[in-house]
Amino acid sequence: MGDDIRVELGSVALNGSSPKKVAYFYDSDIGNYAYVTGHPMKPHRIRLAHSLIMQYNLYQKMEIYRAKPATRGEMTQFHTDDYIDFLQKVTPDNMDSFMREQGKYNVGDDCPVFDGLFEFCGISAGGSMEGAARLNRQKCDIAINWAGGLHHAKKCEASGFCYVNDIVLGILELLRFKKRVLYIDIDVHHGDGVEEAFYTTDRVMTVSFHKYGEYFPGTGELRDTGIGQGKNYAVNFPLRDGITDVSYRSIFQPVIENVMKYYQPEAVVLQCGGDSLSGDRLGCFNLSMDGHANCVNYVKSFNLPTLVLGGGGYTMRNVARTWAFETGVLVGKEMDRTLPYNEYYEYYAPDFELNVRSSNMENSNSREYLEKITSSVIDNLRQTGPAPSVQLQDVPRKPFGGMTDEEEAELDDLDEDENKDVRMTEHRWDKHVEHDNEFEASDDDEMAQAHGATRQNGNKRTFTDYRKGEMEIDNADAPPAKVTNGASADEPAEEQAGEDAHDVNDDTIDDISAPAPAPGEKEAPPKESEKPDEAAKEPEASKVDGDGDVGMEDSAAPEETTIKKEEVEPEAPAEPSAPTEKASKDEPAAQEATDSATKEPTTEPKTIEETSDKPAAAPEKAQSEQPDDAMDVDTEKDKPELPIEKSKSPVN
Repeated sequence: MGDDIRVELGSVALNGSSPKKVAYFYDSDIGNYAYVTGHPMKPHRIRLAHSLIMQYNLYQKMEIYRAKPATRGEMTQFHTDDYIDFLQKVTPDNMDSFMREQGKYNVGDDCPVFDGLFEFCGISAGGSMEGAARLNRQKCDIAINWAGGLHHAKKCEASGFCYVNDIVLGILELLRFKKRVLYIDIDVHHGDGVEEAFYTTDRVMTVSFHKYGEYFPGTGELRDTGIGQGKNYAVNFPLRDGITDVSYRSIFQPVIENVMKYYQPEAVVLQCGGDSLSGDRLGCFNLSMDGHANCVNYVKSFNLPTLVLGGGGYTMRNVARTWAFETGVLVGKEMDRTLPYNEYYEYYAPDFELNVRSSNMENSNSREYLEKITSSVIDNLRQTGPAPSVQLQDVPRKPFGGMTDEEEAELDDLDEDENKDVRMTEHRWDKHVEHDNEFEASDDDEMAQAHGATRQNGNKRTFTDYRKGEMEIDNADAPPAKVTNGASADEPAEEQAGEDAHDVNDDTIDDISAPAPAPGEKEAPPKESEKPDEAAKEPEASKVDGDGDVGMEDSAAPEETTIKKEEVEPEAPAEPSAPTEKASKDEPAAQEATDSATKEPTTEPKTIEETSDKPAAAPEKAQSEQPDDAMDVDTEKDKPELPIEKSKSPVN
């Protein structure tokens, strides 16, 4: 039986209409509130459901919003002023001074006073009202607020764990643009608060499937169909204990089909109370998760603007699983029955499955009884006549030129003094939408490669890769490495970086000197065959300057190359070629720099450069003694080679 329902459920989700635009409302503060110790109503269940929704990646298919909490003025669109004032003022610390008001407004055992009571009501009502407003503005096709659905609250009193009736407030918002609104309630308890609010109007039809008899709230008889203009626009389907998936489907679909046929609503509000599930602490039905979600699928198939709300449900793990699964149904995504690991994983022991199974509870609803009630309900629907209509005019939310909440939030974003200490306002944050193509698996790899975390072949870089400068080679067309005297072209860049690091200490600079040849030992002159190669490679190597930059012209780089080249020249002067006019002018300065570079070895300890195989850099002092024109010494092969002589005066 469960498999048959699952097949039908999947067919509705997959073969239905085009994908819906879904807006999902969630406030992370909702789970911080608790009624009192031992109370069956636990707002923490909404946080459990949200955790599953995020772990199943359903957020990729919908827009997530944190609605603005409903204000006192918005709550008083339905509730009385003195009742809302009482909810706003009463706290556990001062509740003893409001004993008379507690009795008047039915605040006590079932509806206790707890910390943050008014804020909790504001979050619940704000999500439903904002969801209805987005449906009115055609910003979405389906709006979800699992924190809503508190259907027992009355105009001036609390009831059944409900203080503010967010459903009525949401329907009133829909009626600003919709001629007719249909309300469907699949909670195990009768939706008495919503029915009472619209009992005398034909603009809202209420349909409730509930347990009737010696059961809270004791209302919802078959003959309760409305009065006055609302006659036959209140539909009640009383049920007995233990109704199963098949029985529930046999009554739900025919009734809703005829409601759609005769009433022709322009919007639907669906209350998905989870206490009609099997195994609920306070419920007495035997619906599985699939049977409960089948109602959601069927309502979705009519392609009407739909506001989906929570409601009852007092076995937290079952409610969380069902609402997460129904969220997946609304966005049209298949969900694995094996639960993904999440922060509340231990709540779902021992099976850890996305499933709520029916039990072997006896079904007290006979087929004859269900058929009789169904026939009576459909007969009442036929008496409603043509669908009621009303001439609508666009009524502003606030009179005398007032603005909507969204318009006010946008103006606050433009006010520099309003959010001067906030990096991103809450309104801007909520407007962020993640599209499907932003969640490709390859995006992370491409981002890592663009930032240099991986090589082009996909391998992850090691720590030494960053030190060797391979990131520039991977991401730019760097010139080939030049090998000169056993060192690559990258090594002079490292030496220059080392010199820059020592610039802050003049004493250290004086200690760094080029190693002189041993006494009596002459360095072999470079072969003539190698000179053309060096001259040919010189322009190419100049692309990498002393700081390791590629394609940057650094005026100090030619001078460094000249000094290092002169260090390996033989002491015997070679016949210079015809010097250029510029080189002849710079000869005295270059001669002085060469004399400083070839000073006698000292007895001072060797530095790191002296013990390495690489030729050490020329002292910084020699560079500082050169005039500005010495920076332009030509390093081409036609540069006159200067004789190297011993320094006549010691270097300080």
